[in-house]
Amino acid sequence: MRLRLLCIGWVAWLLVNPARAADRALSVTIYNNDLALVQDRRDIEVKDGRQRIEFQDVSAQIRPETVSLSAADIAIVEQNFDFDLLTPAKLMEKAVGQEVTIVRVNPATGAETREQAQVLATNGGVVLKIGQRIEVLRDDGLPVRVIFNKVPDNLRARPTLSVSIIGSHAGTRRATLSYLTPGLGWKADYVALYNESDGKIDVQGWVTLTNSSGTTYDNAQTLLVAGSPSQLDGGGQPNLYRAPVRRQNMQQPGNLQQPGTESGSRERLGDYYLYPLAERTTIANLQTKQVSFLDVHSVPAEHGYEFRNRWLGTAETPQSAQTIYSFSTSAHAGLGDQLPAGTLRFYMKDKRGDPQFIGESRIDHTPMGSTLSLATGEAFDVKVHAIVDKRTRLSIFDWQTEMRYELTNAAPSPVVVKLRQEGLWGDSSVKAESQKSTRRSADAAEWSVTVPANGKTTVTATFETRY
Repeated sequence: MRLRLLCIGWVAWLLVNPARAADRALSVTIYNNDLALVQDRRDIEVKDGRQRIEFQDVSAQIRPETVSLSAADIAIVEQNFDFDLLTPAKLMEKAVGQEVTIVRVNPATGAETREQAQVLATNGGVVLKIGQRIEVLRDDGLPVRVIFNKVPDNLRARPTLSVSIIGSHAGTRRATLSYLTPGLGWKADYVALYNESDGKIDVQGWVTLTNSSGTTYDNAQTLLVAGSPSQLDGGGQPNLYRAPVRRQNMQQPGNLQQPGTESGSRERLGDYYLYPLAERTTIANLQTKQVSFLDVHSVPAEHGYEFRNRWLGTAETPQSAQTIYSFSTSAHAGLGDQLPAGTLRFYMKDKRGDPQFIGESRIDHTPMGSTLSLATGEAFDVKVHAIVDKRTRLSIFDWQTEMRYELTNAAPSPVVVKLRQEGLWGDSSVKAESQKSTRRSADAAEWSVTVPANGKTTVTATFETRY
């Protein structure tokens, strides 16, 4: 249906004491958990006595209970948020029971005919009563338009917040409108280029902004907060629990090998770090925007391998080790910054000098001075086969398990594999081993195993466990 809407008097409706857009200044603070604080500063014309002020272009997802309006010498009486936006479908829906004018054009002659019609329903289509007949407005390709006498009072062209105030005297005031809204978020994305020949890594960090709030923030001063402030749910309870991120690959190790203890010069807000954008920017609705915040070159990095055996059992077949890249965020020989949570994507140059993608890994908020060990995927040439050689019951609660780990390397150079045996629950101990292990936690032992080029290394260990 070629349906065009002609609305009479709607321009006058839009001019009901709007807050002046001129001299408008926007500040947006965006958090990691789909939350933003908007501070909208505008000049408003205040009359002596009671009046209604309209703020257009606010977020369509504004949380009305968080709205605060401050200006000199005014008192706030009431505020309303009109989020039912003006669309052809909404305009027709609000016209149910009302009369509209249907204009049809004869394709052959161009002649117009007009009829008064009552809108009966809009459920899955528009049903009209024209004189004594009932008609469905069809999509038949014929030129048709509908004329409405006015725009309903509760339909707005843009998300609008109206505030009733009482002014002590007339004049222009500088007002600040503040509110919280979902629909604005950001995350960090990192691109890392690893140089295999010198063991160095270049890292560039990008802020990725997304806006689905229903409005555009023009020329806004933007501040990003690396953190997720607690929010109450609908029942007034804080959302203290967040489900852990499910890892697709159960072999993937934790990415933070050693948390840092260094302080840098970056501004803090409570227990969060701030990442202000250098210049004002426009955050358009339904837009993704990227801004660089980190660019570091030639940071020392190590390429290694890690394998985790989850329990004292035999694997049916040899399993691939994880490819690991390790580096520091320290100010000395590291990235020299705090890293907001995000995704780090690794690249490596091939023989032609072209960077090729080799994997990605998720990092959490990382203090400066930390050591990160990030897995990028499963190694093609490095395999580990965990085998139970013998399991003996020593008593009703005590068991002895003799394990053998066969590590193979088909690469043309030697590799070092961090071999970790987990599942040492209860009162467990290592009674014998072919090389010295390190107890990384109460339920895990780890060996650093060198596997020669095109070769094989075997590690054996005997465990006593009590359940």
